[in-house]
Amino acid sequence: MRLSGEGHGEEELNEEMVKGQEVCVPEIVVGYALTSKKKMSFLQPEFEALARNKEIYFVAIDLGKPLAEQGPFDILLHKLPGKEWGHIIEDYQKKHPEVAVIDPPYAIEHLHNRQSMLEDVAKLDLSDCNGNVGIPKHLIIEKDPQSIALAVEVAGLRFPLVAKPLVVDGSAKSHQLFLAYNQTSLSELEPPLVLQEFVNHGGLLFKIFVVGEAIKVVRRFSLPNISKQEVFKVDSIFRFPRVSSAAASAEEAELDPGITELPPTPLLQKLARELRSCLGLQLFNIDMIREYGTKDVYYVIDINYFPGYGKVPDYQHVFTEFLLSLCPNKKKGREAYFSDMWHRICLPMDGCAGGL
Repeated sequence: MRLSGEGHGEEELNEEMVKGQEVCVPEIVVGYALTSKKKMSFLQPEFEALARNKEIYFVAIDLGKPLAEQGPFDILLHKLPGKEWGHIIEDYQKKHPEVAVIDPPYAIEHLHNRQSMLEDVAKLDLSDCNGNVGIPKHLIIEKDPQSIALAVEVAGLRFPLVAKPLVVDGSAKSHQLFLAYNQTSLSELEPPLVLQEFVNHGGLLFKIFVVGEAIKVVRRFSLPNISKQEVFKVDSIFRFPRVSSAAASAEEAELDPGITELPPTPLLQKLARELRSCLGLQLFNIDMIREYGTKDVYYVIDINYFPGYGKVPDYQHVFTEFLLSLCPNKKKGREAYFSDMWHRICLPMDGCAGGL
């Protein structure tokens, strides 16, 4: 299949060199359903050009038409809100098991609740990985703001506390974070929410981007350490700035090497592998911190589905290889095609390969 209006990069070169030869390069068609904001940040021109050179073509799914009438697709990439869309994808997946759906709606839904998200991390066995990974001590508050103070006291949580909405639905509100310094400020919070003990981490956050079996780690600025004296000085809640955005990159900052040193590679690889298996997801990122003053005590504080890969250096190559890995038969067919073309072109030229 050849998409109308699309070039073929390497194939065009071979068409010029091998006139009259029938060309049949296995293509990979990726149907995508993304919000306009996600499309703009993810499908950057450089990425599309690189993918096209590998015979990968992105085709927008028309949400005004039945999904079953569109395609055929090799891969279906999606991130849209709403349960109705999830049902559409699940139905499509049942009828088209040959299509790689990234990712299953039921698995994505699991990350929409921070309680189940944290429980998944707590179950992991990450021993023998040059470090200890856990989650901050936390408490789930379902309702009644006036009961929060007593619940915190009974649970034995220590201030300051990070307050996060329990449900992550993609809205700006679901990503609003607050810092409560003492019991007086707790009544200002709005359940349902998760309360986590704030762990001093030197003002640095590690964002671990997972793309299938590949991982990329970037450093982001975060909140600075909070002293015990500061806890007693503030009576109201403090709203977090969006400290983990690309503008808050800490890659070039001159900081204490003990703070900026990346977690050990074996630990990162096992964490990503275990979560990928546990969650049933291929695309996500892990927000992780290292407790200040330690070398190997880490905490996972959040997990996000299909994050902003456009902010990650070299994401285009990583993602292109990931898409190729989802269609191994077509990748092998493509490699065989170009190998065959190489021999057809070069062998008659009396040893041109040896002259390279």
